[in-house]
Amino acid sequence: MYNSDTPIQAELPSSQKLIKSTILAAISAVVLLFTVVLPAEYGIDPTGVGSILQLTEMGQVKQQLAEEAAADAAGLLATDTMTSETTDINNVTEQAMSDTLADTAVASGEWRDEIPFTLTSGEGIEIKMKMDSGGKTEYSWVVTGGDVNFDTHGDALGKAISYEKGRGVAADEGVLEAAFTGNHGWFWRNRGDSDVQVVLRTRGDYSTIKTM
Repeated sequence: MYNSDTPIQAELPSSQKLIKSTILAAISAVVLLFTVVLPAEYGIDPTGVGSILQLTEMGQVKQQLAEEAAADAAGLLATDTMTSETTDINNVTEQAMSDTLADTAVASGEWRDEIPFTLTSGEGIEIKMKMDSGGKTEYSWVVTGGDVNFDTHGDALGKAISYEKGRGVAADEGVLEAAFTGNHGWFWRNRGDSDVQVVLRTRGDYSTIKTM
């Protein structure tokens, strides 16, 4: 019996139409690759469309922050292999920083901790707090003399998270809520030609705060 719902041969797409559709789909994918994916993900803009759509800068930020994170990880690995003499020097520096934090905390009144530091051209620094899962810390940091790139993130054994990233930022404030128990804080890098001064102020649910 003839079924009216069954397409007849004339209604089916021909091989030529299928090939044409496949070619058009491939061309569309290539166009999207060069106009959207490469600018947005890698900062590569061969057509110039990425700049018009403001995607190229986003991709450059992603790549630069990824490079800085890799450089930071390499620096931490090198720190683990330092000699005991260098470690002793770091301990003295950390103690001096702790004393400074205690003094500024008392003087500030409003904020629990206030940490000033200077970044030379190309220099980076990481400061983290020990926080329990769900803990909240109010923060504010301001740059004088320029701007910085930053990555607000957290880590623990087998865990890592990035809360926010930015490039060419002169100030930021908000509430950092710990996604898990561990170390949470910021990494800054000065990509400018001149030294910059940064002041970080914090208060909230953390037990310690220190330079990593």
